[in-house]
Amino acid sequence: MSALIIFSLLLVLMLTGMPISISLGLTVLTFLFTMTDVPIEAVALKLFTGIEKFEIMAIPFFILAGNFLTHGGVARRMINFASSMVGHWHGGLGLAGVMACALFAAVSGSSPATVVAIGSILLPAMVKQGFPNSFGAGVITTSGALGILIPPSIVMVMYSVATNTSVGQLFMAGVIPGLMLATFLGLTTWYRARKFNYPRLPKASFKQRVKALRESMWGLFLIVVVIGGIYTGIFTPTEAAAMSAVYAFVVAVFIYKDLTLKQVPKVLLDSASMSAMLLYIITNAVLFSFLMTSEGIPQAMAGWLIDAGLGPIAFLLVVNILLLVAGNVMEPSSIVLIFAPILFPVAMQLGIDPVHFGILIVVNMEVGMCHPPVGLNLYVASGITKMGITELTVAVWPWLLTMLAFLGLVTYVPMISLWLPKTLGMM
Repeated sequence: MSALIIFSLLLVLMLTGMPISISLGLTVLTFLFTMTDVPIEAVALKLFTGIEKFEIMAIPFFILAGNFLTHGGVARRMINFASSMVGHWHGGLGLAGVMACALFAAVSGSSPATVVAIGSILLPAMVKQGFPNSFGAGVITTSGALGILIPPSIVMVMYSVATNTSVGQLFMAGVIPGLMLATFLGLTTWYRARKFNYPRLPKASFKQRVKALRESMWGLFLIVVVIGGIYTGIFTPTEAAAMSAVYAFVVAVFIYKDLTLKQVPKVLLDSASMSAMLLYIITNAVLFSFLMTSEGIPQAMAGWLIDAGLGPIAFLLVVNILLLVAGNVMEPSSIVLIFAPILFPVAMQLGIDPVHFGILIVVNMEVGMCHPPVGLNLYVASGITKMGITELTVAVWPWLLTMLAFLGLVTYVPMISLWLPKTLGMM
């Protein structure tokens, strides 16, 4: 009964158009003060202790690093490198877009940032070369979603905060699925380009490829700094985030010199604004999680699902449907912070690995970012392409179906996620 009241109240507040973070906070306060004896001091204490975790510090640092790279010409150099490698195949610039998104995802941690950085440069070039606007939009909108699967990933940090799963293990677990999804999206792009005979670039010479690699090397080296540093134990994921922010600043301002010192305060302000928004969502979601736990809702749900005879296969199918539906009305941060604490205990009782479960949730979030009504990537791509959301929704379908097929694969083949961290001795 408590669960019904809580979720009904949350739904009503969200339907009024109120931001999700405020809806969460108001739901908790209304329920606590009208139906429980929890003192107000406990609420205040939970608000502060909710964001005291060391892992949360990684979020503002990864946002800052991504903003320095977005403004610092790294994306343009990555596109040039990707074009020199795969541009001569069918749909060359489209394939270069998928590859550039995968590379930029490995340094940014954010899907919208990846769409903005790669899309704003590549989409005008694709239209100029003769590609339909819809083809380029479909490629970049879906490939940009790799930003939260290929580590580092802000969504993985949030899952870690919600469930106490190791961020390092999650980052390593995202590498193979990320590369696989990039390959599948590339194959979809190649097939459609070949089918409709879209343009190709001239084949780059070995000398041109080496030049493009050398120019993009400083940006690509950040991947080594973050992943290599975490794997070798030189620093934790949070320390890696801080290192990546400093490194991105040095590369953008002093090496590539695409960002002037005068522009740095604006980048800092934008990053602070985005970080504050995410931390506010986290704070309210932690409060919501506290309410759920104090009312015993996750435990009751776990008992109910297990008593209903749901095995791991049926449970994972239910989780996928639930998260895909949630993706229609909420953005990834809120979904992870609300649903992970509820679903996680059930997954553990059914013997599902917490790292595999985390990657499954992240892939669901990727799909949610690419379909209406609240797909963040769609809105970002709409701003770049000047296409309507309905038109964009039609454009992304071939790639979205590929992502759904991949979701099924990741859901029922755990070793795709677990092989690398196990091989590296992290699990």
